[in-house]
Amino acid sequence: MKISIQWQDQFGHWKHYQMMHHLPGAYRTAKQRATRTEKRHRLVDEDGRLLDLVEP
Repeated sequence: MKISIQWQDQFGHWKHYQMMHHLPGAYRTAKQRATRTEKRHRLVDEDGRLLDLVEP
């Protein structure tokens, strides 16, 4: 399964950051980046379904 990590810009648009294949690793990456950048991140599967939303 492909998991896309996306981040939300100041205008509310979602931007692509990275594609990963391992869900726990993708969550760890999104969590660390959300904390570092203080921006909301989300994990989306290849069909466009929301898997998780990560708040900073």
